[in-house]
Amino acid sequence: MKRLEDNKKWFTFSNISTIVMTVFVLILFFRPEVKGLVIQRLMKVGLFQPDVPEISEASSVPVQQAPNQQVLFTDQKGNTINLSDQKGKVIFMNFWATWCPPCIAEMPSIDKLYAKYKNNKNVMFIMVDVDGKMEASLAFMKKKNLSLPVYISAGAIPKEYFSGSMPTTVILDKFGNLAFHHLGGADYGNPEVTAFIDKLAK
Repeated sequence: MKRLEDNKKWFTFSNISTIVMTVFVLILFFRPEVKGLVIQRLMKVGLFQPDVPEISEASSVPVQQAPNQQVLFTDQKGNTINLSDQKGKVIFMNFWATWCPPCIAEMPSIDKLYAKYKNNKNVMFIMVDVDGKMEASLAFMKKKNLSLPVYISAGAIPKEYFSGSMPTTVILDKFGNLAFHHLGGADYGNPEVTAFIDKLAK
C-alpha cells in the first residue's frame, strides 16, 4: 500500500513535465534536423529576420569593398569558378553544413528565393558546403527536395566573407563589393530581401 502511494507521489505533473522537457532537450541536442525544424517554426512567426540595409531611390546601398584576393569554388560538375570573374552579377553566397540546425532551418526560404532568380542571368547563388563534402551535400539537397546549387571551396575564403560561424550569408553587388553580411539563420522569404537583390541587380 505504501509503495502504491509512493508511486502516485512520483507521477506528479511536475515530474512528468520535467521528463518530457528533458527528452525534448536531448532530442534537440542529438538531432539537428529536429532543432532545425523548431527554428523554422519560429521563423514563420516572424523571428530570425535578416537585417537588410534600407534602400531608397535617393540613397545608394552601403557596401564594403571586396577583399583583394582570388576566391575560388568548385561546383557539382567539377568546374572551378573565380568570384572575381562574376562581376556584373549579384551574388547570394551562403556558408553552411548538413549537420547545422540553423542552416537546415533557413534552407527552404533560400530555396524559394533561388526559385525567383534562377533564370535571371544577373543573379547567382553559391551555396558553400564548409565541410567540402560534395556528395553528402547533394544527397542532403535531394532528401530535402531543394534545388540549390552546391559548391565547395577551392582555396582560402576571406574572413570578410566567412570567419567560421554557420550559417553565414553574404550578398555581393555587381562590382563584387560586400553589400550584406549576416551571421546565423534567417528567413530569406522576407520581401525586403527580394527588394534588396532587385535594387542591386538594376
